[in-house]
Amino acid sequence: MADQDGIPIDFPAKPSVEDGPGNGPDAGGPGKSIKIEEALAALAMALICLISLANVVVRYMTDASFAFTEEFSVFLLVVMTLLGASIAFARNEHIRITFFLERFPRPVRSVAELVTLAVTTLLFSMIVYYGAVFTFDEYQYDEVSAGLGYPSWIYSIWLPLIATIILVRVVGRSVRLARAKKSSMHKDDVS
Repeated sequence: MADQDGIPIDFPAKPSVEDGPGNGPDAGGPGKSIKIEEALAALAMALICLISLANVVVRYMTDASFAFTEEFSVFLLVVMTLLGASIAFARNEHIRITFFLERFPRPVRSVAELVTLAVTTLLFSMIVYYGAVFTFDEYQYDEVSAGLGYPSWIYSIWLPLIATIILVRVVGRSVRLARAKKSSMHKDDVS
């Protein structure tokens, strides 16, 4: 990927075939390790579809409603979203404002990427911490969900757990970026 002047951008949105171990800015990428996250996200989406379909069919045929299933649907939607964020960070496909980024010189783009990773690490560290505190409070005070009366911590425990997975992906991206910078600097010194 290149900017408007044809200068290659140091961090492509999608790794190319040449970006194998030691070859590019995303060298040593996640490879097959995101298959579990992809499968779980697909399962969450399939379950949301099945719950919604069952709700529509039952409502149409009996005038009854599975309104309580909304609790499961919302939970699965949150899980699917967090897993999608983890996959996006693993693939380096998270949202960024490339319109401005492409117009900056290469060193500024690198600094912007590092700042983004640092802020993201801070954000998800806070989500892990406060999500764990929130989950513990729900467990400690025996809070139950409004729809089905299940313990609320069963739903909220997934926030810090999946945020930890996202944090691992962000740190992995930082390590790959640092390795790529180190190898590109080494190649510049050799030439």
